[in-house]
Amino acid sequence: MTIAAAADLTPLESALSAHSKTPVTWSFGSSGLLARQIRAGAPFDLYLSANEAFVQELTKADLLLPGSVRVYASGRIGLWSHSGHIRTLKDLSLPEVRHIALPNPQHAPYGVAAREVLEKAGLWQQLQPKIVLSENVRQAYEFGRTGNADAVLTSWTLLHDQGGILLSEKDHNPIRQSGGVVKGARNAKAAQAFLDFLASPAGRAILTRYGLFPPR
Repeated sequence: MTIAAAADLTPLESALSAHSKTPVTWSFGSSGLLARQIRAGAPFDLYLSANEAFVQELTKADLLLPGSVRVYASGRIGLWSHSGHIRTLKDLSLPEVRHIALPNPQHAPYGVAAREVLEKAGLWQQLQPKIVLSENVRQAYEFGRTGNADAVLTSWTLLHDQGGILLSEKDHNPIRQSGGVVKGARNAKAAQAFLDFLASPAGRAILTRYGLFPPR
């Protein structure tokens, strides 16, 4: 079974794969770019997006099985710096913060949320010269980990065990993570079973352990 999954699920790969009766191959990326690949005929069995809008669009295009679609989690944004000195959004304005990494809002739902957080704080325009856009949430974190960015705004799944700061969910629109079985999938039954598992108590427990929250 091949799963096209939003990059915020990268840390969950082993834990989730262990609960699949069918061997899993993961293809991680930004939700928008993965949706484009499905439109282009990529042979995925299951699509796990960080934004339900992409799932809804693919369903309308008759590319996902309508009865399979469900919201499986809510995501949150976190703030992190390798130095540990950046503790608030206001700290991003400090002179020593030269580069701030965040996922590209054009195709990454967490990038949209990061921009909303900065806009709510009145910092988006001011910080524009410092912002470095990454392809997805994982790459944004890597920019910070390798020292190519002084601070990072990205998915909480990548930061919850790294000393990150969880930002308020009130400062951005809900990140409703949704999934669906790709129409014509060769492993449709296994894909549906996997998606059903994510919504089960055992699946929710794994999602929560790695920094996701119940759907809202």
